[in-house]
Amino acid sequence: MIRRKQAFAITAVIAALSLTAACGGSDGDKKTEGKGAGGAAFNAATTGMVNPSDAKGGELKLWSPQDVDYLDPARAYYGFVWDIQRLYVRQLLAYDSKPGKDGSKLVPDLAEGLPVLSNEGKTYTLKIKDGVKFEDGTPITSKDFKYGIERVFAQDVLSGGPTYLIDLLDQGQKYPGPYKDTDANKMGLKSVETPDDKTIVFNLASANSDFSYLLAMPSSSPVPAAKDTGATYTNKPVSTGPYKVESFTASKGATFVRNENWDPKTDTIRKGLPDKVSFTVTTNPDDMDARLLSGDIDLAIDGTGMQQAGKNKVLKDENLKKNADNPFTGYIRYFAFPTTVAPFDNIECRKAVIYAADPKSLQTARGGPTSGDLGANMLPPGIPGSDKSYDPWSLTKGEPQEAKAKEALKACGKPDGFETTIAVRNNRAPEVKTAESLQASLAKVGIKVTIDQYDGKLSSSVIGSPENVKKKGYGIIVMGWGADYNSGSGFLQPLVDGKFIQPNGNNNYTEINDPEINELFKTAAAAATPEAAAPFYTDINKKVMEKALYLPINFDKAFVYHNPRLTNVYFNDSPLSVRNSATSKPMPPAPTTATRSPTGAPSRRTSR
Repeated sequence: MIRRKQAFAITAVIAALSLTAACGGSDGDKKTEGKGAGGAAFNAATTGMVNPSDAKGGELKLWSPQDVDYLDPARAYYGFVWDIQRLYVRQLLAYDSKPGKDGSKLVPDLAEGLPVLSNEGKTYTLKIKDGVKFEDGTPITSKDFKYGIERVFAQDVLSGGPTYLIDLLDQGQKYPGPYKDTDANKMGLKSVETPDDKTIVFNLASANSDFSYLLAMPSSSPVPAAKDTGATYTNKPVSTGPYKVESFTASKGATFVRNENWDPKTDTIRKGLPDKVSFTVTTNPDDMDARLLSGDIDLAIDGTGMQQAGKNKVLKDENLKKNADNPFTGYIRYFAFPTTVAPFDNIECRKAVIYAADPKSLQTARGGPTSGDLGANMLPPGIPGSDKSYDPWSLTKGEPQEAKAKEALKACGKPDGFETTIAVRNNRAPEVKTAESLQASLAKVGIKVTIDQYDGKLSSSVIGSPENVKKKGYGIIVMGWGADYNSGSGFLQPLVDGKFIQPNGNNNYTEINDPEINELFKTAAAAATPEAAAPFYTDINKKVMEKALYLPINFDKAFVYHNPRLTNVYFNDSPLSVRNSATSKPMPPAPTTATRSPTGAPSRRTSR
């Protein structure tokens, strides 16, 4: 089962920003022109590359108000950490380092090419590139990939990261991971074969059109068994990318320096321009914003964007504003209606809430237009199969529909309204404000709302427990969500597939268990390609919206400012790229570089 608590942390952090950092040079450095490349302007990095350059040298300075969860690729699940890992971790496949939609495409990384499928789509075969090495100069082999994937199974030692690979590759073997593997060479996972050092074969129980996305996650990275130190591997993971970990101190930060055994000829998605990349953890986000604006640091890599004071300052200064971007994060902020809590077992009562809401007021509560576009449905822009214009409840008009709300109340047998409770995390001020906005709107049609603010760190046992939700009478839950990989299943399945309902850590808050929707997920997984699967996710999104199970608040955006000296700055639509670049999985924003003084480097995904 997917561990969505961690997944959320990741996505929340940055959902879909992809920024790339190269490195910096002087004002006289020669720029490399390219499609969509150009100078700084507000939002320019959301459609093209800003300040392109091949200049090398300098230090890229990344800050974050949140520490990394783990540097170990098997355990990391924060989005911005996936971005940071793009510096020192490579996989068989990766999201391309390109702006916009082009950055959501998978390309070969350590593999020679894309997977060759056989056995009716159940077998994936990949060949490893020549000349790829670990930081100590040891050649990377197929066995290193298999061992790295086997580590994910050792959840008793290496918990924290995504477990999709276990779901698809265990197939009843109950493989315990390499630390308890009885095979002499610790190669006992039967579904993964290594016929020679250059070839790796994955055998799935059934076809799955999303499997390639899993091979692009850090958890699919190669790890040399001889250098694996188990739970402490996170302090000094072995590099396969352009940088290696020089130092790491929890709650303080990390320093990354050049990996002499990285060969740029084998790497088509990383430039490795900075000489050094530093990551610093701060306890003062406002101070971090001030340092950004003064030019002391280069990028806030957590990906959640500037604080309100810093944002206001940038928006009022055109010179500062040209170095800012307002990209979609890949997240949706929403209200969910648990169908086990009366009267939300009645669709008409759910419709009444949707119609009575004031979308513009909800947007303002989250921070205004820069916080995101008005929500329309439950599949965010950038995910194949999404349609931002699909708006079955006319939410993008931005106005409450009180007459329709009252009609729905009559239809649900509650003409005078009813009482309910909204559950909201107490450590998320925008969420509390949206709950208060909805409370005020619902009062106008006779729906009396009590707001219950619970400890945000207890989400999995408070709103993630269906039993507790029913006991507390939580008729409305405030939450946000983003995908782990660029697919409709990566976003929607934990929210609306009945088999994902769990006694704790549940994310299917509405507890929908619709056979037709569940079957559509199976059909999409069996599709030949992600593109062929996309229309099925379009259908699932429509069926979910027609049931009035959710009230989308907004398609989330982050207001991101970067040091004007950075080069090769861009955002893309990939969940992983955001995390991988200087902007930060959804996935890969890429590294940035400086144009006035030596600097530059990449970033990745974070948690919100």
